[in-house]
Amino acid sequence: MADPYPTIIPGLRSPAEQIQGIVWFGRMLDKIRLAAKGGLPEGWQAARGQQMRNSFDDRCCKFLKLDYAALEAETLKGDKTDEQLLEWAFRQGRRPDEQQIEVWNGFMMKRGWRDTGTQRLNERLAEIGLPPGTVQTMFEFIDLDEGKLKLTGGNA
Repeated sequence: MADPYPTIIPGLRSPAEQIQGIVWFGRMLDKIRLAAKGGLPEGWQAARGQQMRNSFDDRCCKFLKLDYAALEAETLKGDKTDEQLLEWAFRQGRRPDEQQIEVWNGFMMKRGWRDTGTQRLNERLAEIGLPPGTVQTMFEFIDLDEGKLKLTGGNA
């Protein structure tokens, strides 16, 4: 049986929204804050942070050379904006240059489209009762699953 969708989670931004030009980081911060308040689905806990190898959180931390637990602790202090948290992350890990950010964003935004993530994308689509090809990327799937992207005429 298909999982119900959309999964509406107030306060959780799209993965494509950027903080200082970097995708996913802001969403990761949202997930940290929501998890602390009990606002994330139980099934999402395993993919948070660096527990699951190559989860998007894990990839983001590796990209920034950042320890997720340290980011979580800093975020939950509640005294920094998202931009300030990213600057903190740069100081703790590394500050990627414009080209590195462009490559990161391109990789993340296209994940699932004709790559090793395609099978997982199709599995996730099946989980909510949709056929392969309904959307082309994991970012599109996330937005679809969370009600941020609407299907029109059989396509997203």
